[in-house]
Amino acid sequence: MELYLDTANLEEIREIAQWGVLSGVTTNPTLVAKEFAARGEKLSQEALEAHLRAICEAVGGPVSAEVTALDAEGMVEQGKRLAALHPRIVVKLPTTEEGLRACRRLSVEGIPVNMTLIFSANQALLAARAGAAYVSPFLGRVDDISWDGGELLREIVELIQVQDLPVRVIAASIRHPRHVTEAALLGADIATMPHAVFKQLLKHPLTDLGLKRFMDDWEKVKP
Repeated sequence: MELYLDTANLEEIREIAQWGVLSGVTTNPTLVAKEFAARGEKLSQEALEAHLRAICEAVGGPVSAEVTALDAEGMVEQGKRLAALHPRIVVKLPTTEEGLRACRRLSVEGIPVNMTLIFSANQALLAARAGAAYVSPFLGRVDDISWDGGELLREIVELIQVQDLPVRVIAASIRHPRHVTEAALLGADIATMPHAVFKQLLKHPLTDLGLKRFMDDWEKVKP
């Protein structure tokens, strides 16, 4: 399973990319707006496009960039503009009627699409049939309403395998490291997560304790 960062923060991306384990990045309008607000910068079309190019250069894999239009025509127009920014851009569309129409048109032109905000196996099936390259079920948000995000992911992965559909599953809305483990065990192709969760994947108190003991013992006998 590949590991993605769900962020628009360049410092976070560059840090994790140095680990040698980062395969891609997903963004959305909320993350982009949050990043520009934190930097005290005005969000313009030119600034957004420059920022997305910088993200693409920082990571050697796909970068999902989401449209903000709600109609198919607007989505297609924005999607083409986004795709032209960099070869690594994947156009991210909402799983709606208009999103499906836009997905079909973009995919026919060879533009990869990530269909997001998926909360059912049927939505994933529709997205795959519309030509999506990726489908993004939201585990955490399903858990939030007392449903089972893991069960949703299991159904989607099984459906895609049984139907032999050419689409990759991105486990999204990851809230904690256990979500990552579950996604891997359930067969997700990708897990995308916030920077804080990515860092938590590496942490374990016994690792820290063991390293301290090693170094303490070395200090006693080192030449």
